[in-house]
Amino acid sequence: MTDTVPHEASQTAAGASGKVRVWDPLVRLFHWGLVGAVAIAWLSAEELQPVHEVAGYIVAGLVAFRLIWGLVGGRYARFSRFIKGPRDTLTYLGDMVRGGERRYLGHNPAGAAMIVALLAALSGTAFTGWLMEEPDRLAMLPEMPQIVAPAWADGDGDHDDYGEHGDGPLKEVHETFANLMLFLIALHVAGVALASVRHRENLARAMITGDKRAPGPEEIT
Repeated sequence: MTDTVPHEASQTAAGASGKVRVWDPLVRLFHWGLVGAVAIAWLSAEELQPVHEVAGYIVAGLVAFRLIWGLVGGRYARFSRFIKGPRDTLTYLGDMVRGGERRYLGHNPAGAAMIVALLAALSGTAFTGWLMEEPDRLAMLPEMPQIVAPAWADGDGDHDDYGEHGDGPLKEVHETFANLMLFLIALHVAGVALASVRHRENLARAMITGDKRAPGPEEIT
């Protein structure tokens, strides 16, 4: 639950610096580690398959950590603190269009929806990439083999190589997730830039230092 904090109380909590600690070290490490791992995975996708695979495992590990930290982490890291329903998210987006959205000390509803979408896209990309490393892994899934396995077979009934050079339905799904992920990242960067301008606050720097400007009257903590 989010609350509006009186201006006097927020200034007392912020102290003389006028800053409050919002992002804990693990959230910041996750964020920038993910930026680096995704960049490496993207740059190595065509030419450096072993590097690409290692970067994919790092992405999967970071996503798994964030899911756990979203349940047991600090105040602003917890999903229960910032994830809102469709009505609140649409209301916030409408306020953005009108230029009247309120400032949130943590994630705003649009940012929260983006986090959920990015985690889903990252999970799908990592999981399909893991399946592509060894086609036999698909047999662990209950339904997919009956649907896509016939499309993998060559004229002799043998499976194509789906590791480094294979083409087929699974690779297309993997690339679709990857392209969706890149699209969401672009939207995320645009949203961060817009919020930084609107609220006169460098949100990228806040994710480095962990500190943000103390909330003013009618702002949301």
